Amino acid sequence: MEVKIGVQHAPREIVLESGQSAEEVESAVSDALGGKSQLLSLVDDHGRKILVPADRLAYVEIGEPTARKVGFGAL
Repeated sequence: MEVKIGVQHAPREIVLESGQSAEEVESAVSDALGGKSQLLSLVDDHGRKILVPADRLAYVEIGEPTARKVGFGAL
C-alpha cells in the first residue's frame, strides 16, 4: 500500500510502498501523535525502515492496498 508522509519544513513528502496493513500504519501514526512514541516508524517493501520525528509530522495519507499485476496484458 502507498503511504505519503508530509514533514513540516520539508519541501517534499516521503512516499513509500509498505507491506504493512492500513490498520498497522494507522496504529503507528496514532502512537506517534498520541505521545506513546517520539518517532513514526514504518518499513517499506524493500525492508528499509523510515523514521520521522512525531513532532514534525504534517500529515499522513494512507492509500488503498494495491493488487500486484502479474503477466502480460492484451494489446
